[in-house]
Amino acid sequence: MTRLHPLATGLACLCVLLFAAPARAQFDIAGMWAPLLHEDWFHRIPGATLGDYTGIPINAAARQKAEAWDAQVLNQQERQMQPHPAQYSFRGPGPQLRIDRILEPVTDRVIGYATYGTFGRADRTIWLDDRPHPPAEGLHMWNGFSTGRWDNNVLVVTTTHMKYGVYQRNGTPASPYAVMTEYFMRNGDYMTMVTHLVDPIYLEEPFVRSQTWVWNPSQAVGPAGPFESVEENEQPLGWVPHWPLGTKHPELANQVGIEIEGTQGGAETLYPEYRKKLQDMRRRFDAQPATSRPRE
Repeated sequence: MTRLHPLATGLACLCVLLFAAPARAQFDIAGMWAPLLHEDWFHRIPGATLGDYTGIPINAAARQKAEAWDAQVLNQQERQMQPHPAQYSFRGPGPQLRIDRILEPVTDRVIGYATYGTFGRADRTIWLDDRPHPPAEGLHMWNGFSTGRWDNNVLVVTTTHMKYGVYQRNGTPASPYAVMTEYFMRNGDYMTMVTHLVDPIYLEEPFVRSQTWVWNPSQAVGPAGPFESVEENEQPLGWVPHWPLGTKHPELANQVGIEIEGTQGGAETLYPEYRKKLQDMRRRFDAQPATSRPRE
């Protein structure tokens, strides 16, 4: 029997490993994840105040809709159990996430991920088996419909068919025509997700933001409920809380000392060049008497 040289044997083993690597090249995101709130924490706990649309490229229609939104709408019995929509659910006050693998029977091939821990149990499923998205007129749900693919150790997830929702808990609206692309990147015990949102109804340009979790196998993620709706307000049937159209909410502007324009969002406000305008607003704000500043 011919004996192989040890070097040849080693090279053969290396080739086997190299050719086998692509099948397992992607990172696994399954596990228990605790949120790190160092990014945009004031927009997450306790949440953006009325009139705070900073960092979001909203258009005039979205701004008008948000200005009229009143948090008391969540006191209505039909809305008390309303989940956070997919456009916002991974943000929240920082959800404790549990991500489980979905295995194909018999083969045990990973064909998806199931996520748990979002408010209202709008748990999401990310399908990895190349199934198509529903047609445009298909059912829209709070968690939308998500498919994913691996691209150089990054899980790229595309979500469509999301219900009419919000980008922030202060009523900043998100239309059901939005398409959300998420990029999950794991680095050891840390996982970062970058979200890219395109909304032809309410955004002037794509909206990008990120958040990070740390692996925490000791945490427990249980059911967020059950919920029970109760009568919280003695209001007539059909009561819809709202602010009148044209209402401005200057609380944040007064707090940070700028004109209200600087808190109204929009594509222009996302770029470094806008700092000059903010500096000019601060000078004008400081120059005017307190009695002349806008109030709610």
